[in-house]
Amino acid sequence: MHQARPDLDILPAARLTGDATAADLESIRRRTSVYVYEAPVRLWHWINAAAITVLCVTGYLIANPPPTMMIGEATHQFTFGYIRFAHFAAAFIMTIGFLGRLYWAFVGNHHARQLFVLPVWNMHWWKEVVFELRWYLFLEREPKKYVGHNPLAQIAMFFFMTLGITFMIFTGFALYSEGLGLGSWADRMFGWIIPLVGGSQALHSIHQLGMWAILVFVMIHVYAAIREDIMSRQSMVSTMISGHRTFKDDRPD
Repeated sequence: MHQARPDLDILPAARLTGDATAADLESIRRRTSVYVYEAPVRLWHWINAAAITVLCVTGYLIANPPPTMMIGEATHQFTFGYIRFAHFAAAFIMTIGFLGRLYWAFVGNHHARQLFVLPVWNMHWWKEVVFELRWYLFLEREPKKYVGHNPLAQIAMFFFMTLGITFMIFTGFALYSEGLGLGSWADRMFGWIIPLVGGSQALHSIHQLGMWAILVFVMIHVYAAIREDIMSRQSMVSTMISGHRTFKDDRPD
């Protein structure tokens, strides 16, 4: 049972807010939210995160095969085959999801296009990039408020997600074409990449380097999201769940 605190002056008209005081209610009035990320964007974000996790784990195992597990005859085991299957399945899920995300950039709200377009012609945007860099380096005392991605995060998302995923799709399906054989759909669409980079082994190395680059980005992305949730003036992690960006103050700047 909730017990009222005797040291607080409970407002008689605030029954629905429990033991809220006048200061609490004033804080609630100052908090505002904007609907930023539509449901398809949020769904893609989490499916893409799961697909990347599976791809990185299985990709590492493909590049560094585990020793044979002594649980039976080799002919009765299909461990590495399951690893490859999981990798291929996650790759198709990521590819289809990315194409859907590209489609939603055209039909969704203007925030859905941030991932694909950098306003490099806007000098004010570049000033905010510099400001955000200083904020992340702890050289600014207070952050700015953003409805969508802040400019520095937008650059990172563009290079590591938009260009990075495109790069991994192209190189990954080029490698996949080797298993399907000459004349297959994958060979016709992506086979030209293999001689372009100097052969299959070189492509394997390039594809694996791309995996490590995305892993580094994911670690920075998770750190930045948690840091911003705590230190910034707006919500971060919950926004990609609810779609609403909640601001901690009502100051316009």
